[in-house]
Amino acid sequence: MAETTPEHEHSVETSMHEVWYLKEISFQPEPEAPTRRVKIVTQNFNGPCSFIAICNILILRGHIQILPYERTTVSYDMLSQLLGDYLLTACPGFDISAALSVMPVTRKGMDLNPLFTSMDAFRPAGTGGELKLFEQTGIQLVHGWLVDPDSPEHRALSKTQDYDTSVNLLAEADHLTKGHLMQDEAGSVAQLEYPGESSPTLTAEERQKVEDALLIRNFIQSTQSQLTYHGLFTLASTLAPGALVALFRNSHLSVLYKSRGEDAALYSLATDQVFLHEPSVVWERLEDVDGSSSAFVDSTFVRASPAGGDYAGHTGESALAALEDLALADDPDRQLAHQLQAEEDELARQVHAQRQRERAQQAEAEAARAQVQAQPADVRKAKKKSDCIVM
Repeated sequence: MAETTPEHEHSVETSMHEVWYLKEISFQPEPEAPTRRVKIVTQNFNGPCSFIAICNILILRGHIQILPYERTTVSYDMLSQLLGDYLLTACPGFDISAALSVMPVTRKGMDLNPLFTSMDAFRPAGTGGELKLFEQTGIQLVHGWLVDPDSPEHRALSKTQDYDTSVNLLAEADHLTKGHLMQDEAGSVAQLEYPGESSPTLTAEERQKVEDALLIRNFIQSTQSQLTYHGLFTLASTLAPGALVALFRNSHLSVLYKSRGEDAALYSLATDQVFLHEPSVVWERLEDVDGSSSAFVDSTFVRASPAGGDYAGHTGESALAALEDLALADDPDRQLAHQLQAEEDELARQVHAQRQRERAQQAEAEAARAQVQAQPADVRKAKKKSDCIVM
């Protein structure tokens, strides 16, 4: 009997991880176009989310197709060949070497660095090839990890802008405070500046760095899902109906779709392998930052009725973990925590909505003043006289 070497075992294990199941769904790309039946790629625990998201968007757009249609699985080698052929056809005359070279990197994840001030701005690490794959496939890469311009944290994050620079500032400020910044979550600048000392040691510039770091730390800790309500509303108001984009959230890439018609809601494609045999679970409606109010829907965006249970309130990435937590469903502490989180989310939604109304009213008032100023002086004078009516 032939002996199995460790190298062979590693090769077999790798090839098993790089084969993914296909799931059939219905999708209508255009309002007047017929509904198509397509096979999307589902993701297992170790599946490369960025590569799978790109392939699924191209499948939904009709740019690539996995043949024969009867296939039940697909490998990385086959998908990468389909993607490479598409790039050669879609980008004639362009150098696609950067995009092709980064394709193997997607098997282990992509290093993406979002800017907290723009929904489609990223600063890639290294040579920048990470973003070439999105640019040359014509896929917009977005995120909702945005800081509200009216929040205290905006001033600090407008300086650092991106995640990596912000983390570097946290590390620098923690060093300046001799390790107390990350230890004392409720600390103020005065408390952290001279821990255990009676004489000042920080310069004005260093004090400012610590103050900014406290604000940034608060923002990052309070937005661990990498989605804010300001970001959610920005995505909903900016993306065009029918848009298919790649969403960066929870250090994960998924397919985001904005529906057409009066609804015009945001939906994330449910690609987790746990939904492979759930034909009614196709999309997850994106309604809040932590998924507590979300719901799964079918191909026609009607609320799903899963045969294997109710997964509403979970992202595709967390659904498997949710199944493992079913035994704790009756835990009163968990229920209380969920209730408090829901109340906090509702308050955040109300505050953001109020800010949006105030901005709209301010814009209307400024527009009215500008319209009055644009009128000739004699017209303004006549109108001013007519305001007073003597009976």
